[in-house]
Amino acid sequence: MTDFDEASAVLVRTEGALGRLTLNRPKAINALNIDMIRQLTAALVAWRHDTDIDIVVIEGAGDRGLCAGGDVRVLYDEITAGRPEGTVDFFRSEYALNLMIAEYPKPVVAFADGITMGGGIGLAGHAAIRIVTERSRLAMPETRIGFTPDVGGTLLLGRAPGRIGEYLGLTGGTMSGADAIYAGFADHYVLSQHLPELREALGKRADPTSPAELVLLFDETPEPSVLVEQREWIDEVFSADTIGEIMQRLSARPEPAASAVAQTLAELSPTGLAVTLDAVREAREGDLREALIGEYRRVLWFGAEHPDLVEGIRAQLVDKDRSPKWQPATIADLAPDATAAARAYVPELALFD
Repeated sequence: MTDFDEASAVLVRTEGALGRLTLNRPKAINALNIDMIRQLTAALVAWRHDTDIDIVVIEGAGDRGLCAGGDVRVLYDEITAGRPEGTVDFFRSEYALNLMIAEYPKPVVAFADGITMGGGIGLAGHAAIRIVTERSRLAMPETRIGFTPDVGGTLLLGRAPGRIGEYLGLTGGTMSGADAIYAGFADHYVLSQHLPELREALGKRADPTSPAELVLLFDETPEPSVLVEQREWIDEVFSADTIGEIMQRLSARPEPAASAVAQTLAELSPTGLAVTLDAVREAREGDLREALIGEYRRVLWFGAEHPDLVEGIRAQLVDKDRSPKWQPATIADLAPDATAAARAYVPELALFD
């Protein structure tokens, strides 16, 4: 086992044939900052051609979760201080890491145990082997702060069964482990108490046993997915062309869950909802690289051109008054072309060199 600095925000270790990356900010549920992204990237670059490393595991320190997402308070500070270069650097670095994980030449195994949201999905959702547990809570909650899903999340949402992706992307709804497997965000269900044994097995595996075969030894059948039970009305509602039409269909549904969703959407940024719907449907037709490029346009547009992102972070995390003043204020006030500017935005610096 290699030595490591316990004070580091990312613990980089090798155990046998295993490269082990542990996000190490447990008090912040391992929320990502730019330094962590750089450390993760550097480790993956170093291990790419290291013949002693066959498998990489990504996990989170503590028992609360893999990663609660990006550190959006830092994002707020960068935007309000007029430092757009910091915002650009963060997203370019994060999205490059997301793509690297997806294209990595060695199997990447992600333990999405506990809270795995936003930027955490960017780490776990594109891994070769994605593991959830009975404690897993996965989500793309960006609309809750007047924003839009990113880190390749629009691709995962776009590829979810039926209209589950639109539902999850717009509401920011939380998935259990079973839901995540059904929606295509995860592959295997392993009880959290067995993760150390699985990690040890991956490090000591005997050729030619593949990582996937080892994981199957620990795989269990999760409880039924709630999303399966709700699929019929979700598909009918979220196949509508616009946010306004989705709200109309929700109001016509008899299910209590539909009424609750309508109330949730009515409280969120109308612009964030419209842009998210457009983004998920655009990503459905492409690949991860294309999805990331589309997300990059939209997130930088929010950072530079639209006030709802800053207002959403202010209301939820800075002043914590939970009373954001969206522009426009209601879904009914959305312009017919409300998504056009975000879709067409051209950042000064391209995402990929």
